[in-house]
Amino acid sequence: MLIFYFLLALGVIVLPRYIRYKGSTYKITSGNSFFKTVFDKGNYGEFLTFNKLEKLNGHHKLMTNLYIPKEDGSTTEIDLVMISETGIYVFESKNYSGWIFGDEKQKNWTQTLQNKQKNKFFNPIWQNKGHIGALKSEVGIDDVDLYKSYIIFSERCTLKKVNVESKNVKVIKRDSLLNHIKRDLLESTKVLSIEQIDGIYENLGKYCLADDRLKQGHIDEIKLKKVNKF
Repeated sequence: MLIFYFLLALGVIVLPRYIRYKGSTYKITSGNSFFKTVFDKGNYGEFLTFNKLEKLNGHHKLMTNLYIPKEDGSTTEIDLVMISETGIYVFESKNYSGWIFGDEKQKNWTQTLQNKQKNKFFNPIWQNKGHIGALKSEVGIDDVDLYKSYIIFSERCTLKKVNVESKNVKVIKRDSLLNHIKRDLLESTKVLSIEQIDGIYENLGKYCLADDRLKQGHIDEIKLKKVNKF
């Protein structure tokens, strides 16, 4: 009987996620299987953001997990990019819980959990700024108004005190993403033609669906940077 209730509970949790996953183009875009998507906290947060964006009207292209080369020979991984007529939207997903404190000008932000434990993490605005810098080099358009930075936090957290001053930077929770992005699309000037959107998408396509060797190399770079800090 306990096994029955366990399987029932598992079905209640997993089945809706499976239906949502099967109705999305996320698998084709990311290459991630259902289990790799749902049972990986980072991938699942990315999927939820992707799933909201693919419902938008108008001509736009979505890309996930781009491994863009940098000038120093290393790579930077971009969670999610949307190319639309009003610009190139670059998303950084943070699937955190707890209270979030941060300032655009501070190097580190703070996550405070219910048990009062505090964890520091690198400023996601700075992180996404680095992503956008690498993206600019590949796209070949150095227009500051073309690129829009979106930091997306989980609904499980509270943005307790987050200060942002830059015009094209937004730090929001996932449940308010559609409202913000729809407003942005309506209020922004169209800067890219459909042909340009498709051309940028095709050009960046070579940096998607990276093989395991490239992914491991990127992980090793991050680990090395952390070690060198101490």
